[in-house]
Amino acid sequence: MSYSSAQGTSVGSRPSWQDQLDAYCRSTKLTPPVFNIVSDRRGGRTAWSSTVTVQGIPTAIAARYWYDGQFVNNAKEDAAEVALKLLSQQPRASTVYQGQLFPQQSTSLGRGAGGF
Repeated sequence: MSYSSAQGTSVGSRPSWQDQLDAYCRSTKLTPPVFNIVSDRRGGRTAWSSTVTVQGIPTAIAARYWYDGQFVNNAKEDAAEVALKLLSQQPRASTVYQGQLFPQQSTSLGRGAGGF
C-alpha cells in the first residue's frame, strides 16, 4: 500500500516517525494512529503541539514540545516518536526538531479539559 506522505516526510534515508508508527501499527494489527493538533496562545503568538491516539494505549500520547506554526508537522513527528518508543520500549536518543519552542509543562499524557 502506498500513500502520499503529507503527514510525514523522510529525513535523509530514515522514514518519518509517523511512517514508522503507522508501519508498527500495521505489523502488530493495531488500528492506524490518529493525530490531533492542539494550540495554545502564548502572548502574541500561538504555539502548536500534537497528541496521537494508538489502540491499546488508554490515553492520548502528547508530543514533548510546542512548535511554531510553520512546524506543525514536527509536532506530529514528536508525538509519533514518543508513541513508538512507548510501544516498542526501546530506549533511543530524542530527536531535536527545527522550530522546537517549549518543552511540555506537564508530565501527564493528556492535555486536560477540552484537549487544548
